[in-house]
Amino acid sequence: MALTPKIAFPKTSLPSGGTAVVLTDSRLGFSGNAKKLVGKVKGFDKIAKAAKFAGKAGTTLDLVAPAGIDLDRLIVFGLGRGEGDPATEWVKTGGQVLGKVGKTAKVTILVDVPPGLDDDPTNAAVDMALGARLRAYSFDRYKTKKKPDDEDNGAANIAFAVADDAAAKKAWKAHLALAEGVDIARDLVNEPSNILYPEEFAKRAAKLVDDGVQVEILDEKALKKLGMGALLGVGQGSEKESRVVVMRWNGGPKTQKPVAFIGKGVTFDTGGISIKPAGSMEDMKGDMAGAACVTGLMHTLASRKAKVNAVGVIGLAENMPDGNAQRPGDIVTSMSGQTIEIINTDAEGRLVLGDVLWYTQDRFKPQFMVNLATLTGAILVALGQEYAGLFSNNNDLSDRLTASGVATGERVWRLPLDPAYDKMIDSKFADMKNTGGRFGGSITAAQFLQRFVNGTPWAHLDIAGTGMGSLQNDINKSWGSGWGVRLLDRLVADYYEQ
Repeated sequence: MALTPKIAFPKTSLPSGGTAVVLTDSRLGFSGNAKKLVGKVKGFDKIAKAAKFAGKAGTTLDLVAPAGIDLDRLIVFGLGRGEGDPATEWVKTGGQVLGKVGKTAKVTILVDVPPGLDDDPTNAAVDMALGARLRAYSFDRYKTKKKPDDEDNGAANIAFAVADDAAAKKAWKAHLALAEGVDIARDLVNEPSNILYPEEFAKRAAKLVDDGVQVEILDEKALKKLGMGALLGVGQGSEKESRVVVMRWNGGPKTQKPVAFIGKGVTFDTGGISIKPAGSMEDMKGDMAGAACVTGLMHTLASRKAKVNAVGVIGLAENMPDGNAQRPGDIVTSMSGQTIEIINTDAEGRLVLGDVLWYTQDRFKPQFMVNLATLTGAILVALGQEYAGLFSNNNDLSDRLTASGVATGERVWRLPLDPAYDKMIDSKFADMKNTGGRFGGSITAAQFLQRFVNGTPWAHLDIAGTGMGSLQNDINKSWGSGWGVRLLDRLVADYYEQ
């Protein structure tokens, strides 16, 4: 099992024994107990000069058994914040620090902000703790052999020493809920599809009742009764039945309209009859990253008792090519009553989302809807893996998502929606077809989804480049990144809680 670090927030004091970390800027400035501790190290200035340590962001000066203090090891960590330099994100710093000290270390971090910086030490401490917690995640439940170095070492014990320990402990509760939500999303994305098929995914989502979330599972009989022909068409070639899961957190006033989050949950995508190439098809176990994010988000909102009414709805299906699979040329009728000609069975995620979006706006009348989906390879061509694609019919929602992305590092880039693209998905035989061809593939997919939102303020996040197999960084070393949980939690916290 993965080792989850044990995090504490003691009142700051001069540490004795073990490993300690102190923070400095590009001017080698220190404050508080960090300044006192470094001041006791014999020849510190000479050591730093000899090592050419200048406190640049992410660099360290590692002193083993430093003379003058009772420590086994002292690590001086550079924040790089010189004159005119932008502030380093504390979450990122926490991940970097854990990377230096190791997953099984016992360490005290003196969160004394260097002089001249306005950062609040309490906020810095809990943000660093979040970064360390996210960095430590690994998915190894199916590994039956451990390396000798991993045995019996236990999880890291990290103490973030701050002056206001009570405030840090209080603030950490919400951060811990956020970290747990990301972990849930990562676990779901990383699971193999023979383990995590639609019914099993629904069972795992149902565990959120322990957090106070109301969970409702719609089976195929219920989906047929609702008329979700588009979603059911995707799963009809699989032995595994499709599901829709509705999760509700009621933390706001009874009169408050809910905010709604919708996730694509294709637990494995072969492409169906329009089968994908064999190369890297194993990655299609992660084609449910949108649904994973929504599930993790609902845990976070409930665990931190968010003062908002929120709905999470995920459409779960497996796209397989058996004798009952839908064919190119088939026409299906969606819950909205609109008909869809199937041009390519590998353009399946938009079929799932179309029905779930219509269901959500019709039943819950939300303030807005945000859907997440690993929807198109075209978004990787356009944006790579640094940004998720954002499409929206509402400028305020789009601006808020963009700001939340900047604040969390889960960045989005808005791309156009325009009626001019609609002709690309108009069908000769039905109301629309499910793909508009090669050009503008991410845009035409979004245009398709927009036909099912019925005027509700809405945003579509195409996370094909960020939700699975994403670039690893200081706070994520996992194939399944859990991308979107922090973004959407920040959106709710900053703009929609009462």
